[in-house]
Amino acid sequence: MHFGELLTISDMVSEEHLHPESASGVSADPIDTLTPVELDALPFGAIQLDDAGTILQYNNYESRLAGVERSRAIGRNLFTDIAPCTNVQEFRGHFAKGVARRKLHIQFQYHFAFKQNPQDVTVTLYYSELSKSTVSVRANTRLTDSIRS
Repeated sequence: MHFGELLTISDMVSEEHLHPESASGVSADPIDTLTPVELDALPFGAIQLDDAGTILQYNNYESRLAGVERSRAIGRNLFTDIAPCTNVQEFRGHFAKGVARRKLHIQFQYHFAFKQNPQDVTVTLYYSELSKSTVSVRANTRLTDSIRS
């Protein structure tokens, strides 16, 4: 299975979390195959989306970072219901192009303008052939050149 070129998003996010085989050759489960308990153990925010942007999985780290309860997020659209600040070309545009091509692996900085807890983060979006879904990974970082929404 090929997920495209590896992009490191931070020291907190290892290849093993993003890809089924790490650089060391040791097999690891990609995010979209993790159970909810395993997903919650990750040291970064992770969201699994279907082709329309509906949230399939949403871990506790992401819930705390965004201030949105998992029960409120699952089954809702990330771009229109949960984080409308992502409904812009710089975010949803990348997502839509990658889903249409069934090939996506991109990393970018983004500013989430949540009222209670604005965050500058690094986002990685990748399309998984395994689950036919897109995974968004967010690492909380200090950024000097964020894309502002």
